[in-house]
Amino acid sequence: MHTKAHKPAKTRPAPVAAFARSAQRDWEEGLAHAKAGDWAKAEHAFHRASERNPRDTVYLLNLARAQMKNGTHDKALRSAQSALALKPDDALARMIAADCLSAQHRYAEAANCLQQQPEQTPRGAEYYQNLGEALFNAGQHQAAIAALFEALSRNVDHALSHYRLGLSFNALGMKQESTECFRTALVLGLGQGDLAAQGLLAFVERELCRWQNAQADVAALQRLADALPDDAASWASVFAQVTVTGDPIAQRRVARSCWRFQTRRVEAFAPVAPRPLPARLRVGFVSADFHQHATAILMAEVFEKLDRSRFDITLYSHGPDDGSPMRARLRNAGRFVDVAKRSDLEVAQQVRHDEIDVLVDLKGHTRDARLAIFGHRAAPVQLSFLGFPGTTGAAPADGIDYFVGDAIVSPLANAAHFSEKLALMPGCYQPNDRQRPLPGPYSRAQAGLPDDALVLCGFNQPFKLSPEVFDVWCRLLQRLPDAVLWLLQWNDHSPAQLRAEAAARGIDPQRLVFAPKIGLREHLSRLALADLFIDTWPCNGHTTASDALWAGLPVVTYAGETFASRVAASLLDAVGLPQLACPTIADYEARILELAGDAGARQALRDHLAAARDSAPLFDSDTWTRDFGRLLWAMAERWSQGLPPDHIALAPQHAEGASA
Repeated sequence: MHTKAHKPAKTRPAPVAAFARSAQRDWEEGLAHAKAGDWAKAEHAFHRASERNPRDTVYLLNLARAQMKNGTHDKALRSAQSALALKPDDALARMIAADCLSAQHRYAEAANCLQQQPEQTPRGAEYYQNLGEALFNAGQHQAAIAALFEALSRNVDHALSHYRLGLSFNALGMKQESTECFRTALVLGLGQGDLAAQGLLAFVERELCRWQNAQADVAALQRLADALPDDAASWASVFAQVTVTGDPIAQRRVARSCWRFQTRRVEAFAPVAPRPLPARLRVGFVSADFHQHATAILMAEVFEKLDRSRFDITLYSHGPDDGSPMRARLRNAGRFVDVAKRSDLEVAQQVRHDEIDVLVDLKGHTRDARLAIFGHRAAPVQLSFLGFPGTTGAAPADGIDYFVGDAIVSPLANAAHFSEKLALMPGCYQPNDRQRPLPGPYSRAQAGLPDDALVLCGFNQPFKLSPEVFDVWCRLLQRLPDAVLWLLQWNDHSPAQLRAEAAARGIDPQRLVFAPKIGLREHLSRLALADLFIDTWPCNGHTTASDALWAGLPVVTYAGETFASRVAASLLDAVGLPQLACPTIADYEARILELAGDAGARQALRDHLAAARDSAPLFDSDTWTRDFGRLLWAMAERWSQGLPPDHIALAPQHAEGASA
């Protein structure tokens, strides 16, 4: 929780007994240590004071504060609860207890703790602000909105409450309401949080396809990024930055600022001295997505196929258990440790205790990420991979040594776009699970498509659409009168907006066909009905483009300058179709027109992709896993030899004699 610092009390009633005088001296000693920043000594002193006078809530609360500073949130919680048992109406004790629970990501319990505050205790704006945040983090969005409205009724100018209200509305799909909240927060001024609000505003306006607003909001976001000082520590929606803008240098600057903000209170552990590596490399993977999630779908087979004679893997899960078959599959894929209710420090301590050699972050700057774990430098080698299409902003000296990519998405020529050293796979960086379904029988009638039309499929999410992309698509429709544009209906707002945008460009709105969201097996089957998948920029289709290729649907993309805009190009190279990745937008448009007029060429591409399922590197999970294993060993061996992190470009290796 973003609460005010809990300050130690400055005055005490005059002690009357010698024992009480000793307790007060201990307490005063603790204050002196706290002022000097020596929280370990402060905790010892406050502990002595509370032992001498266990019914004194001031001693208990100062002890709890010191324990929080020292990262022992369980102890701090017990101290705060002891104070609450003595004085249930102590608002400060309740806030400290809730803070301890939130630090352990026990948000529902934190909200419940606050809600148990006695009715006679005044509930001011700060109380409802903190309750609203806890409820939002617990996923109780309706209740969060009610609490935040209570906060605003007491302090209507509290920018952070407007921002959190926007987050809650957005989580409920009330996107138009969320944009108004973000705008209000920006008008009032969030200070260090302006980048976050502006990024989310631009992102949600793009989701709504309200491009008149979105263009201005993206421009404002770029101005904020350009004005960011080199040493800034501001929180931001880095995901919005890398998906709606195409400036890789600004993306790195924003990511670095956000990393600094998230790790501002983190102290790194003592470094692990270089040592010989064990026969089985101990690798930890950290994620909130070890359930039915796109990241899990891509990684499940990798976990299963890593050679157990050379790897000892641990999955540190800080996300929910959804009870899905994927969750059960991942539990069987390696040692599985549920750390959802542990603080960042406690997770880092667990990693250090487990003597992990290489720690892999699978989240980056995405929702529910916990990069602060890596700020503690829990493992000697730490890297970012897969979950986030860009740099974390953390250099090796900060806690992230490597960024895993490949020669197309993150070429060494673009190393300046990344704060980490680049670790390049010999083929495409993206793993693929061969256990996903194959496309089955599906008819155009079932999908609501005309039988005789040329179907141009643009199934990327609407936040990836822009006026520039749509201009090209509508020019294609003008030159291809028998074509329809097939889009996925991700929300209820975008279809009407996109049809209006098409009409404004002289295109019959009925030529836009919207497909509902359905299960993966059906989705892959209907993808095969399209003639071409036409990609977006500056953020390509990632898993979406991979699904299209698996379904046998040719993808045409434009490769830009950022990681997010080069993913489809890497996928196409890995299925032997590099010619479908175009260096300019004009080439992209020309290639689509060329293929649209050549049914034989399209069929040849389909035949190629059908064969590629069994032969292309993109879908060769055995070779990919071996290469990934070799890359992990290469990073670990540099550290073991006392060498600093440096760029690694892994060469291809024949399968004979190779192992992962």
